Amino acid sequence: MTMWEKYDLGNKICSILRDVKPSIEDHHFEAPFLTAYQVAILFKERFPSDFDAMGLEVGGKGTGVHVFLAQYFARELSRHDRNKTLPVEGAFLGRHHVHTIAYADGDDIVESSLGDSADLSMFRIRQES
Repeated sequence: MTMWEKYDLGNKICSILRDVKPSIEDHHFEAPFLTAYQVAILFKERFPSDFDAMGLEVGGKGTGVHVFLAQYFARELSRHDRNKTLPVEGAFLGRHHVHTIAYADGDDIVESSLGDSADLSMFRIRQES
């Protein structure tokens, strides 16, 4: 059994994405995208026992960790988007003229480890047409 199946990550991540509402009501953009880092931090908050059992850090620059939860979520959500096996759509935030992106993880600040080397993946619940 994979980690994805063992912790029912598809359903848990979809519930996180469904609960994210735009900060401006009734905006025509609809549901906001979340980066894989945001998804990982929200997962850690909502499912702390699963987060601990999985044994992966949220990740980020300077952690010294080369395999981390945000990276794992990005890879798996991308695969599920491509195969249409979850109601999730992905996109990239272009890296052009972006110096750093940092996230609040409790009292810690997590900075994206991608720097200017790659576009940053983002995900949301697939919008119905």
